[in-house]
Amino acid sequence: MNKIPFFKMSGSGNDFIVIDNREKIIPDENISDFIVGICRRKMSVGSDGLILIENTGGADFKWRFYNSDGSVAEMCGNGARCAARFALINRIAGADMTFQTLAGTISAQVRDKLVKINVPNPTDLNLDYPVELQGGPLMVSSVNTGVPHVVIPVKDVERAEVFEVGREIRYHQKFAPAGTNVNFMSARGGSQIAIRTYERGVEDETLACGTGAIAGAIVAALKFNKKSPVDVVTRSGGHLFIYFKAAAGGFDEVFLEGDARVIYRGELCEEAWA
Repeated sequence: MNKIPFFKMSGSGNDFIVIDNREKIIPDENISDFIVGICRRKMSVGSDGLILIENTGGADFKWRFYNSDGSVAEMCGNGARCAARFALINRIAGADMTFQTLAGTISAQVRDKLVKINVPNPTDLNLDYPVELQGGPLMVSSVNTGVPHVVIPVKDVERAEVFEVGREIRYHQKFAPAGTNVNFMSARGGSQIAIRTYERGVEDETLACGTGAIAGAIVAALKFNKKSPVDVVTRSGGHLFIYFKAAAGGFDEVFLEGDARVIYRGELCEEAWA
C-alpha cells in the first residue's frame, strides 16, 4: 500500500494537510478526487484544504493550494503561514523566505510558532453597496485580498446568520461565476474586531480565514477608523494581527501575523482517499 508523508497543521483554527511534493509524489491525475477524499472529516484526516510544497526558480519554493472541495484557490493567508513553518521545519527554507502563489510571491518570517507574511495589496475595494437577497437588500462592502471577500458589519457577530446569509451571498449572481467569501464583522474597543467567515471552497463557516481577516481589517479601518495593527478575533478564539499603511487610493505594506501550529505528522494510506 502506497504511503504519503504529511503534516496536519492549523493556523488560528484553519486546518490543512501539508505535503512535500518536490519529488512529485502526488500525481496530477484525479487530484481533485484525492483532495476530496483526504479532506473528509471523520472518514479521513479531514481539513479545510491541502497544500503541496514544490520546487521552483526565483523563490525558496512554490505552493499549490486546494480547498477541501478540490478547487484551486489563489491565496490563503492562514495556509501560507502554515506552509512557511512547514518549509522551515523541513529545511526547505530558512526563517526568512519567499514562496510563489497564484496571487504573487509571498515573503514570510518564522519565529517559532509565530509567522508573519506579506500579502498582495488589496484591490477592487468597494464600500457600502446593496445586494438584493431573499429577505431584502443588504448593505455590504467588498475587497480582494488575494481572493474575493464580502464584509458585512454587524452589531453582534455571535448572532450573525453565517451559513444561511453567507451561502446566499457566496452564490449570488453579482459575484458569479467565481463566487466570493463572506465575512461578518463586529467592531470592538481599540483596534480590535471580531469576525466570522463563510469560506468559498469549504462551503461552510471555518474557525478562521486569513484573507478574510485582512478584508475585515481593511473595511474596519475605513468605516470605524481602526488603526494598524488591527487585532482580529477569529471564531476559534485565536488572534490574527493585520498590519498596513494607507496609500493613495488604497493600502500597501499589508502583513498578516498569527500562529501556525503542527498538530501531528503521519503517513496517508491509500484507504484515506479511496
